[in-house]
Amino acid sequence: MGTLKPIRVLIIDDSLVSREILRKGLAGDRRLQVVGLAGDPYEAVEKIEDLEPDVLTLDINMPKMDGLTFLTKLMAQLPLPVVVISSSAERVFDAMEKGAVDFVAKPAISSPADLETFLEEVVEKVKIAASVKMYLHAPTAVPEEMTPSVKAVKDIRVIAMGASTGGTDALLKVLKGLPMNIPGIVIVQHMPPVFTRMYAERLDQQCALSVSEAKTGDEVKPGSVLIAPGDQHIKIVKDQQRCVVRCFRGDKVSGHCPSVDVLFESAALTVGAKAMGVLLTGMGSDGARGLLTMRKAGAYTLGQDKDSSVVYGMPMVAYNIGAVVRQLPLERIPSEILRHLSR
Repeated sequence: MGTLKPIRVLIIDDSLVSREILRKGLAGDRRLQVVGLAGDPYEAVEKIEDLEPDVLTLDINMPKMDGLTFLTKLMAQLPLPVVVISSSAERVFDAMEKGAVDFVAKPAISSPADLETFLEEVVEKVKIAASVKMYLHAPTAVPEEMTPSVKAVKDIRVIAMGASTGGTDALLKVLKGLPMNIPGIVIVQHMPPVFTRMYAERLDQQCALSVSEAKTGDEVKPGSVLIAPGDQHIKIVKDQQRCVVRCFRGDKVSGHCPSVDVLFESAALTVGAKAMGVLLTGMGSDGARGLLTMRKAGAYTLGQDKDSSVVYGMPMVAYNIGAVVRQLPLERIPSEILRHLSR
């Protein structure tokens, strides 16, 4: 049996200390080979040509040229998988819209355990990024006119959505295609705490819908979108005649907290056939089992297809186990949601 080809990584960061921390952390994994270090984007361009890396790690705040400008130029000319490493949530989401595959939040490291956790996350996301097929990147377009209202909404109470790698941009595209009278939406996007609040605020500014980070007791109501907090599971529960959410800390489920499986299984239990489930791009299998539970409960279920997924993992597993009623390209998912609601 042949050995896997090593993943060649170029680290771009203006801090010598950060570069060394990342170099040592990545070099400790047999699948990764750090082929170079760059202190600014100009040096990075030269090293990309010479070293032909498979994945870049990128800091945002750098001299000579900031990381966002570099990322924009890179994606327009030579798209490569990029994992952004930054403590700035707002700039991270800018980077994701410009084509970065994923990000790792720079933590306040106060112990060896903090450092180890950080480096483990970087290693995992670099490996995932290496599997992504890159294309010349066009920024997400902002529609000039809002989508018209659903003409005759079926008796759907809740739309539950889940996503991971590539999901920040995918969810934005789906939500932009939905009108204000859409049934209430609850979302799990794998993301660290604090970043989920910033992401919700960003979506709220860019969509017609009202988007917020969820808290226990929030009602799932038409025109509203609730994003699970980054360190808490979220469930849909009944409060008399209303559907509300319950957020709580707990062990990881399917490798994650929040977990899409936890959300989907609660939708199946609480709402049953009056729910709709949507599973988008992401590595692993979180959400697949829960989506199958939803389908068995009578819910209408959608999955993103391979060609439009940044990582065809979660929706692939869901499709393979029979959890998906229809599998569609990302751009067709909003219209399919509206078609089913108006049927």
